[in-house]
Amino acid sequence: MNNIKNKFSIKDLENLSGIKAHTIRIWEKRYNLFQPNRTETNIRYYSLASLQKILNISYLNKNGYKISKIASLNADEIPALVKQIAEENDKNNHTINLLKLAMINFDQGLFYKTYNDLINEFSFKDIFYDVFVPLLDEIGLLWQTDTITPAHEHFIVELIKQKIILNTEKALNNSKPTKDTNAYVLYLPDNEVHELGLLFTNYEIINKGSHSIYLGQSVPLDSLQFLLSQYDEITFVSCFTVKPEKDDLVNYLKEFDSKLLKNTKNKLIISGRMTSLIQDLSNPNITTYKSTKEVLENIQYV
Repeated sequence: MNNIKNKFSIKDLENLSGIKAHTIRIWEKRYNLFQPNRTETNIRYYSLASLQKILNISYLNKNGYKISKIASLNADEIPALVKQIAEENDKNNHTINLLKLAMINFDQGLFYKTYNDLINEFSFKDIFYDVFVPLLDEIGLLWQTDTITPAHEHFIVELIKQKIILNTEKALNNSKPTKDTNAYVLYLPDNEVHELGLLFTNYEIINKGSHSIYLGQSVPLDSLQFLLSQYDEITFVSCFTVKPEKDDLVNYLKEFDSKLLKNTKNKLIISGRMTSLIQDLSNPNITTYKSTKEVLENIQYV
């Protein structure tokens, strides 16, 4: 079965390129840039080639090229010009477009080639913040607007996860682990599965030479208590993206404090969307941040 999406509505083109649908229609009529197809029921749709073309046109337009100039270029000149500009001064946006195409096509080869080109020039940390994070932000919007399916999102997220794990393994191989009385314990609460930010935090902590224990998704509080007997001081790190839910947040933090922080040197650091719903946080041992980047900028390594 061919699962590659190869038919796109004009709304899909708008969502993927950032160019408004009415602008695409004007360009189509005035400059004959696209030739939409029609279904048997006379519904217009665009091909994958049209999507690739609108992404390239959007890129050139954002880099100062007027649409009249772009329309005068032949089919081979447009991608060549995009590549030239990307190599000179704006690689990230072009790279994000390539990764979106890899996602739409379920094309692992294109993902790996694009990533390998990046890793030859930039650190993994820079790739994560400057390429993967903006890409994931865009993917969230594409999913919300039904431009992509959950399968597309899972595909690209799992590929990014592989790269974080690979770089974590390299960091571990380069470190000299010691038995420390202090540790970072990274976990996600029950039914929370969004772990990319936490995985990257784990990578950075290990890269700094500190002791990290990665527990991953959906960890019950009771299972964390065993660690209290193993370490004198623990910094728990978590990310609340969808869990605990709003009505459960206060009780969850009270229970966490009672079981894992009270009468200890332990701390809890939280990032993620749900932290914006935490009101009147007065516990000095619990700190919230908006993003993974903020966590890593403020963390006190032990």
